[in-house]
Amino acid sequence: MGFDNARFPTGIARGSSGGPERRTEVVTTASGREERNSRWAHSRRSYNVGLGVKTLDDLHAVIAFFEERRGRLHAFRFKDHADFKSCPPQGEITPFDQVIGEGDGITAGFQLSKLYGEGLRSYRRDISAPVAGTVRVAVDAVESSDFIVDETTGIVSFAEGHVPAAGAVVQAGFAFDVPVRFDTDRIAINLAHFEAGEIPDIPLLEVRP
Repeated sequence: MGFDNARFPTGIARGSSGGPERRTEVVTTASGREERNSRWAHSRRSYNVGLGVKTLDDLHAVIAFFEERRGRLHAFRFKDHADFKSCPPQGEITPFDQVIGEGDGITAGFQLSKLYGEGLRSYRRDISAPVAGTVRVAVDAVESSDFIVDETTGIVSFAEGHVPAAGAVVQAGFAFDVPVRFDTDRIAINLAHFEAGEIPDIPLLEVRP
């Protein structure tokens, strides 16, 4: 089992369906009131890429990608066209999009993350698969180039001598993929039905870090 730093075909991904899922336990008491409990601290995304398969060439590309990943065995990158930047999808990435930490003069590594919402129940999601060449970082509102990024963990590491000072706000902007795997070891295709417009079922499931 491993993670392949390879991206699922983006043209096919554009036509897929899916998004985040949460797991909430709801119990109705005898009085009719509800008690709700969140079983997951973090959401998990799932997709069906069969909707993006429009031609036999698309189908061939998915089969090739599936075989290379050995079905469910190896995870890979997937571009969620509805949520793939530190800013809104149609916005421009800046080094000030997200606050990812505060310096203490010692810590050199900071996890990329994205904040959803601005109120009491805002949610911070760790980003573990940033896109190469897109990460921009600022320290105390000044853009920096003295860092490296691990593209398989989303850790930003500052170079020696450039570790953020105590109290310095560390910000970042970036594009990112979702680490996923196929959620099936079998792709069933009826070519006669495919030509008639039937959509194959090809599920993907997010792999949590």
